[in-house]
Amino acid sequence: MAKRAAKSTTVKKTTNKAAAPSSHAPSYPRHSSEASLRIPRAILDENAGKPSTDAKAAEFLGLKTAKGPFAVEISSGIKFGFLTRPSTGTLEVTDLAKQILRPKASSDVTSGYQQAVLNAPTISDVYMHYRGENLPDRQFFDNALEDTFKIPRDKLSEFKDIFTHCLTVAKLVEQHDGRTRVLHSAAADSEISSEGDERIEKISKGANVKSTDTCFVMMPFGDPIGKYYEVVYKPAIQKAGLTPIRADDEIFGAGKIMDQVWLGINNAKILVAELTGKNPNVFYELGLAHALNKPVVLVSSNEEDVPFDLRHIRVIYYDYSDPFWGQKLMAKVAENVLSALKKPEEAMFRPLAKDVT
Repeated sequence: MAKRAAKSTTVKKTTNKAAAPSSHAPSYPRHSSEASLRIPRAILDENAGKPSTDAKAAEFLGLKTAKGPFAVEISSGIKFGFLTRPSTGTLEVTDLAKQILRPKASSDVTSGYQQAVLNAPTISDVYMHYRGENLPDRQFFDNALEDTFKIPRDKLSEFKDIFTHCLTVAKLVEQHDGRTRVLHSAAADSEISSEGDERIEKISKGANVKSTDTCFVMMPFGDPIGKYYEVVYKPAIQKAGLTPIRADDEIFGAGKIMDQVWLGINNAKILVAELTGKNPNVFYELGLAHALNKPVVLVSSNEEDVPFDLRHIRVIYYDYSDPFWGQKLMAKVAENVLSALKKPEEAMFRPLAKDVT
């Protein structure tokens, strides 16, 4: 799982030297969502779900103290939304924890765990960043967690274990040709819809988008994919604050089409490539963009249409059998365009570096 190293074409070196310990406690839960239900379960079983003091909750679990590791476990439960503090030193089990531990419908457990992922600091950020994509290869993923999400290097292994476990029990990951695909959740999509443009505004900070910036879209013109430009890509790019351009006669008018394509690619601040169907014109234009060292947001409806040597770049995958695929793809394209403007190395072609020992 991975992200390419920033400002370099090589992967960060791995040494045997131990990483320096972090100077502050991580913001993410230190336990998985499943493990963080231990205290809520004990309060439900031993205290009929009524509020309990920390000391009493520890006693329910056969512990002599509510300090140390138990206090960290309480913190994890609170971060997932399983516990609240109605008053100092008192714990109360939330409706979310009860939904998972005392389900009334077959979907309650999964939807509850998915909501817990969205509640948890950092875990939620990483999930939302990669939803609809394959997780990067290990070294690149480590780089992203450290550089983008500010997870201390000595906590990377712990975080990845917790993150993977949380997404697994929430049924938010599946395997595709040996790679881990992060899935959309109804709770996340609902949250994005309710936030409106607030999420885009938050992501856009630091992207330095100007009104004159263009985004060149490389995609087939024929139906059905050709129709996606007006209903998905154009509004997504406009939502990100850029002007969308596509290489067709309606946009460029008279003139040699390849001259116009070259001009459009060369002048674009960022590009979007729809790879579905392996259209030769799209791949030719993508080659030009990569030769110009341009960031490109890659999109495909299936992994087979993405060349192997491009799969280490972030790719948005969509499923048009999903009735809401258009809204989901529109949101992801807007987000990934802004993300790539802030961190172009995530969307730029770099030759795969040899392992460094």
